[in-house]
Amino acid sequence: MAAPRPEYPRPQFVREEWINLNGSWQFEIDHGQSGRERGYDQSGHQLTGTITVPFCPESKLSGVQYTDFMAAVWYKREFQVPKAWENDRILLHFGAVDYEAEIWINGTSVGRHRGGYTSFHFDITDYVSAGTNVVAVCAEDDPRSGRQPRGKQSERYHSHGCDYTRTTGIWQTVWLERVPQVYLSEMKVVADPDNRCAHLEIRLGGNTAGEKLTAIARYEGKEVGEAAAFIHGPSVNLMIPLSEIHLWEPGLAKLYDLELKLHKQDQAIDQVTSYFGLRTVKLDGMAFRINGKSVFQRLVLDQGFYPEGIYTAPSDDDLRKDIEISMALGFNGARLHEKIFEPRFLYWADRLGYLVWGEHANWGLDITTTESLARFLPEWIEGMERDFNHPALIGWCPFNETWDRDGAKQDNDVLRIVYEMTKRMDPTRPVIDTSGNFHVVTDIFDLHDYDQNPETFRARYEPMKSGGEVYNTFPDRQTYAGQPYFISEYGGIWWNPDQKDDKAWGYGDRPTSEDAFIARYEGLTNVLLDHPMMFGFCYTQLYDVEQEVNGLYTYDRRAKFDSEIIRRINSRKAAIED
Repeated sequence: MAAPRPEYPRPQFVREEWINLNGSWQFEIDHGQSGRERGYDQSGHQLTGTITVPFCPESKLSGVQYTDFMAAVWYKREFQVPKAWENDRILLHFGAVDYEAEIWINGTSVGRHRGGYTSFHFDITDYVSAGTNVVAVCAEDDPRSGRQPRGKQSERYHSHGCDYTRTTGIWQTVWLERVPQVYLSEMKVVADPDNRCAHLEIRLGGNTAGEKLTAIARYEGKEVGEAAAFIHGPSVNLMIPLSEIHLWEPGLAKLYDLELKLHKQDQAIDQVTSYFGLRTVKLDGMAFRINGKSVFQRLVLDQGFYPEGIYTAPSDDDLRKDIEISMALGFNGARLHEKIFEPRFLYWADRLGYLVWGEHANWGLDITTTESLARFLPEWIEGMERDFNHPALIGWCPFNETWDRDGAKQDNDVLRIVYEMTKRMDPTRPVIDTSGNFHVVTDIFDLHDYDQNPETFRARYEPMKSGGEVYNTFPDRQTYAGQPYFISEYGGIWWNPDQKDDKAWGYGDRPTSEDAFIARYEGLTNVLLDHPMMFGFCYTQLYDVEQEVNGLYTYDRRAKFDSEIIRRINSRKAAIED
């Protein structure tokens, strides 16, 4: 059988020679975390079960479907190294492993990685030989510890409210990549349409000496820019002047193709293909401007869960379809909520012209002391570096709803330090320190408001229009300082009349009919569209997830309403739009 999720997992940095390691692996749950003592890491040891990677063991698609807590899980499989790769370097990539992973090749540990949401790799050249080799993986996970971001993974045995089935271990593609002894390692692109160029920072692996880098930009197959630079260290910067300017815009995804070649003595030794988009984002008074135009952000909350794959989409088409059903409802983007989404989702957002906000899965992490920075910041930086180049990504939101924990308040220095680091790493995008509450230092002041009555919802924001009091959900904990303002969670209207489960959950009182739902949806949404000081909204949510039934689609992505009705409501011109 063909391996699941066969598509290339890193669409912004593509090489031709790679091997997908998804499919059947040996598998075993290690409740006592004693697998190392029992030799699970050694090549000759056989694990007792099997699993289908990249689906987590809690999921149906994994073939395991074990949903209790697992302190540690083990994976093992053989893989083949082609003889043709003998003189090159071999990298072993993991899209994501939740939470702390150690990797062995042929019985030797090659490295560890902490963080359940970001990609990592190890150079395994010195540990493999042509022919059959064995990889073993141990993933340790404790979402109840307070020492790791878990996002919407339930800290109880059962799913409840807006917390859902957990994900343990491997949940994104595992793959091998062949690279030369000196190779292109990473790329950062800063679009500069005002100066008709793109700025590139390229990092290299291996010992560089006398190499040259060339970069060619194309638009719809036509060469529109070229640049070259000699390399004198582990990184190189260059600027590509562009003869044609085509702006990436919401719903109009104009993208440039990019070809990078590494040369030694005029011979190409490495080649990578990529793409980029030209667009600018800027806060201007109360407006959020994209390419200088005030664009009202009609966002929807996307949790990134799937009935059969949990955190992992069953197919690449499922990632694309989630964006397409959202756009068909009149949304132009999403808050990617309490989860760092996989690169393939961001790829489709780039291709379809869909705005997204990058967010970490901070729930579960105790941030009442600065000790949490050691667990949060490295992974957040990895995620930012990985996803920086996506034009669809228009802002960062490291935290969401930082509630008190066991009576202890958040350490404001944690939010301040993460905000400042985020701004230092990326001065091109706005940053929301913590969506909803409790703001410390933020470029945007956003609130979450699940009032189900359009009239009282309207009344609390009315004074702002004439310079009056600005509504603040927690005035004793956060201070509004004149920033751009929007409601980044609202609605959450409980509606799934076909669901008989008494454990179903949503916000507020249920509408009595579909017509009542539409009237409430339109009333709440109109308040935000008509407000001249609101630059956007984010409706909760695109689809149901398990017991949470306030989606516009069911969990298995069946429409609850006529999409044209929702689209008509969402698409009306907003007061702040140009």
